[in-house]
Amino acid sequence: MANVTDIFGSMVFDDRVMKANLSASVYKSLKKTIDEGARLDISVANAVAEAMKDWAVSKGATHYTHWFQPLTGITAEKHDGFISPAPDGRVIMEFSGKELIKGEPDASSFPSGGLRATFEARGYTAWDPTSYAFIKGKTLCIPTAFCSYGGEALDKKTPLLRSMEALNKQAMRILKLFGNEDVKCVKTSVGPEQEYFLVDKALYDQRPDLIYTGRTLFGCLPPKGQELDDHYFGVIKPRVAAYMAELNEELWKLGILAKTEHNEVAPAQHELAPIYTTTNIATDHNQLTMEIMQKVAAKHGLVCLLHEKPFAGVNGSGKHNNWSISTDTGVNLLAPGETPYENAQFLLFLVAVIKAVDDYQDLLRLAVATAGNDHRLGANEAPPAVVSMFLGDELQAVLDAIETDTPYGGTEKTTMKLGVHVLPRFQRDNTDRNRTSPFAFTGNKFEFRMLGSSNSIACANIMLNSAVAESLRQFADELEKADDFNAALHDVIRRTIREHKRIIFNGNGYDDSWIKEATEVRGLMNLRTTPDAMPHLLDKKNVDMLTAHKVYSEAELKSRTEIMLENYVKTVNIEAKTMVEMSRKMIMPAIDEYIADLSEAAYKKMGIGIPYTYEKKIIEKLSKLLEDIDAATDDLEGAIEEYKKIEDVTKASFFIRDEILPRMDALRAPADAAEAITAEKYWKYPTYGKLLFGVR
Repeated sequence: MANVTDIFGSMVFDDRVMKANLSASVYKSLKKTIDEGARLDISVANAVAEAMKDWAVSKGATHYTHWFQPLTGITAEKHDGFISPAPDGRVIMEFSGKELIKGEPDASSFPSGGLRATFEARGYTAWDPTSYAFIKGKTLCIPTAFCSYGGEALDKKTPLLRSMEALNKQAMRILKLFGNEDVKCVKTSVGPEQEYFLVDKALYDQRPDLIYTGRTLFGCLPPKGQELDDHYFGVIKPRVAAYMAELNEELWKLGILAKTEHNEVAPAQHELAPIYTTTNIATDHNQLTMEIMQKVAAKHGLVCLLHEKPFAGVNGSGKHNNWSISTDTGVNLLAPGETPYENAQFLLFLVAVIKAVDDYQDLLRLAVATAGNDHRLGANEAPPAVVSMFLGDELQAVLDAIETDTPYGGTEKTTMKLGVHVLPRFQRDNTDRNRTSPFAFTGNKFEFRMLGSSNSIACANIMLNSAVAESLRQFADELEKADDFNAALHDVIRRTIREHKRIIFNGNGYDDSWIKEATEVRGLMNLRTTPDAMPHLLDKKNVDMLTAHKVYSEAELKSRTEIMLENYVKTVNIEAKTMVEMSRKMIMPAIDEYIADLSEAAYKKMGIGIPYTYEKKIIEKLSKLLEDIDAATDDLEGAIEEYKKIEDVTKASFFIRDEILPRMDALRAPADAAEAITAEKYWKYPTYGKLLFGVR
């Protein structure tokens, strides 16, 4: 492996490269655009484009692309060559500021949720200078936003940038009240932990369900699963270690801060975690990480599965979104300081997050809602679908003391009226982690654990940024008018704790009694599935908040509701059709063939007077299961035909949830039972045992 410090960022047009290749005046102007959002002059853009092209060509690049994140959930790119014809019949390499700033991909085939008619093809990509350009293969990739001809956002980056600006605006109002005159901006940072499975490609290629859907639709558990807990943090197998080593190298070249790697709980499951970076860049990096993970896996004869639940009966994969807020001066606003002033500021930002999560628990839930994640949330491996917050014992005790104006039980047993003055220095790891909590405070950040492994982190962070911005706006509106700031501050903190403490739960989120308490006593929402969650995006309070902060327009919100529900119904429909095909073409023929051979063996035994009890028993069991499979396949096929008649996407999503998915379960049960007693040589696709333990 090459020296890490030498290769890190070697394929990124980062600050070091810009300093070395741009004039001082151009560099200064570009940095003002990046850091402060100043308008980019076309002459500066031309100079940047020329330097970017020269650098890329020197690295072997022949093409450039505006790299963007449409509402498909993956990235998109259209490659254009740097070549332009020269008068002598040769070519020259050119790249202009205009080409850098704006692209024009065809927008007609990307999801728009009704924002664009199919025949309205024009769309635009716009350079995001806050995220560095990079080289992938032989192509210079320029991170961009993607919008329609009418200016509506057709991507995930644009609303994310808007949400970051909304939070910055409101946080700056609060910081000014505390006298922070040196702070110029506030940004959120994210470190997304990425879980994934690795399976052998030769086995993957024999599974139509994995190929079409990313998850196994059939399969009974092997004798050994994850019950011994011997895979978690276990010794990494040589083949996996070689994959991880190359993955790290490729990510480091792209400036991605890949830091931690280990085996996860389930067999064949692993995790990669990066160091924190600005949310916008972290989102770009995570999309790149998922892409590179799959590409590197192919080079090692492996397939990287990013589905939330690729195997029934073992843990699925999530993506923990570690989120924090910091100033440009380096102050983490979720880290308690050493002075009363810093403690007060910390507490106000803390209760702003508590209020945001309570007020907009539905937005956080729907931001992670997908067909895949519905299989994972609520299982004993991931948080429940009910959103709650974990603070830990010490911080909880501080809030209790403030709420009740009673002595805090720390070293200074002082009544906490203007109680922020006696908050002790808060240690980063002063309390245990709660892996069952959807939204847990972990020292100087919050860990949002509900994201699925294939999710773009943009969606969750858009909602989180926006909700916190709204809390801060309400606080600023009140505090800016106060005659006595300290008294008003204490009142805001105490009142917010009282009004929103229902969202705080420090116990076991897997306990059934918690779900009952959460919904029946505390009045929290239990949005168990995507069809339950997505329509809440259009609730008046959510539309009002998101449009007021200019994160989305109402039309954009309607489009996203439709797109996400369409994605849900189409995903499950593909799974259902795949099950029917596998049942008819693979499972039933395999069972039938085995029954025939058993029958022949039984007939031969009968002819020579040998008992054939075993054959008879298996034939009877398989014959009954075969009938059940055939009937369940017909039933599922009929439901698929009914689904096709439903035009309204909301009605279709409920039909999928209530009719299609139960029939899929009804088909799987007898098929998996038949697999368990069918001789291995007859079964048409690799078993769970081979898939989960096949990589050595």
